[in-house]
Amino acid sequence: MLELLGRGAPADPAIGAPDRPSLSFAGLGELVAATVSALNALGIGRGDRVAIVLPNGPEMAACFVAVAAGATTAPLNPAYRADELEFYLNDLGAKALIVDAAGHEAAEAVAAKLGIPVLRLRVADGAPAGAFTLEGEAVGTTERRGYSNDDDIALVLHTSGTTSRPKIVPLSLGNVKASARHIRETLALTPGDCCLNIMPLFHIHGLIAAVLSSLSAGASVVCTPGFNALKFFAWMDAAGPSWYTAVPTMHQAILARAPRNQDSVDKAKLRFIRSSSASLPAQVMSELEAAFGCPVIESYGMTEAAHQMASNLLPPGQRKPGSVGPAAGPEVAILSQDGTVLPAGAVGEICIRGPNVTKGYENNDKANAEAFAHGWFHTGDQGTMDEDGFVRLTGRLKEIINRGGEKISPLEVDDVLMDHPAVQQVVTFAMPHDKLGEEVAAAVVLREGMNATEREIRDFCATKLADFKVPRRLVFLDEIPKGATGKLQRIGLADKLGLGKAAAPA
Repeated sequence: MLELLGRGAPADPAIGAPDRPSLSFAGLGELVAATVSALNALGIGRGDRVAIVLPNGPEMAACFVAVAAGATTAPLNPAYRADELEFYLNDLGAKALIVDAAGHEAAEAVAAKLGIPVLRLRVADGAPAGAFTLEGEAVGTTERRGYSNDDDIALVLHTSGTTSRPKIVPLSLGNVKASARHIRETLALTPGDCCLNIMPLFHIHGLIAAVLSSLSAGASVVCTPGFNALKFFAWMDAAGPSWYTAVPTMHQAILARAPRNQDSVDKAKLRFIRSSSASLPAQVMSELEAAFGCPVIESYGMTEAAHQMASNLLPPGQRKPGSVGPAAGPEVAILSQDGTVLPAGAVGEICIRGPNVTKGYENNDKANAEAFAHGWFHTGDQGTMDEDGFVRLTGRLKEIINRGGEKISPLEVDDVLMDHPAVQQVVTFAMPHDKLGEEVAAAVVLREGMNATEREIRDFCATKLADFKVPRRLVFLDEIPKGATGKLQRIGLADKLGLGKAAAPA
């Protein structure tokens, strides 16, 4: 980890926060050394799992970096309920839990129930953003002291588990360093860059794309308390970032408020904007570029790849709206079901292999046999690759709608619906049907001050889509349900919206 931080000039800012002095690279290096020493003294060393339940912000970022330098980090969503925390802490086999001085009632109660010692992260008055000390009782003896090497596990995260029990993804220090390097190179990050982080830091996107890639370039990252569209422009004014990274729903919320914050938009010094973790509608990409006057770089990532797999290119390289770009780190191929690499334009499963890819799920032979077949990691995403090597997603294999044997990409339907002038946001999903198995449905948020009926939107779709792809049901919402990281959820949406019962069309 100290090697990764080596590009930063000692006096340059590394980690910042709105309205607080920054922690320098020299200060971050000292924090890493002090934290590893403190963990060793408390009985925690390389390979020992430390769960972290902290609010978003600079201390969370610094804690991840410092603890990963000498142990295994397991960041958890502080919004989890007690039963969720019990599942994750038990499943991880955590040796200790880190909370801040304010504490976390549910996490501490579960830790007491499971016999997991609690370490408290304390911040001194007037300390720079990210600086902290750890306090707690010794948890045993340290078997493997000192700094982790590239083969040691630095980070464990669970998959989202939308259709099955969440799987544990162990990522080595080598995996996360490789992904940070890939992102740094893709975005041409330099010590002069500054990232405004609005992503949650219990998720791979924020941890690697915002924090670790910046630090690996000797650049700085300003860590906010989490995404807030009302505060985004004030944070941007204060930090003067050269870029930010977010999921599409966040970009859409920012766009909705941009006209009311035109001064901030005009003053912005953004070199580029990055989007990842879900498909960015081409219409949103175009609106963002027009609003901020900079390129929008869509990238493709997942937990098992320590985030980045493919990315569109900075100018003068190509950006293809609707594509996630060419391979940007690992090798990427489109495979058939029997493991054959398919030619350009053919539809198949997107598969990867490279130094950023996990070596396998923990204690899950069945999942490993399925995911690591034919010498590749199988992402579970369907897509194509064009003659230039640009990858285009057609959907998660589990999310492809099967309407009486006709396979429909929900992303294709999304793209058409987003062309309707009254549509602000949309997510297409499968609705159960008693004869066809599944039918096409969509949840729609209309633009402020605009109206459209279900019939009008369906008629609009019918001019651009084959009849079997036109949604048979539209649900108008003020807000579409999202997951913890801001991603729209297709799987399970029919049940959430009361459409879970199979029925014939009206």
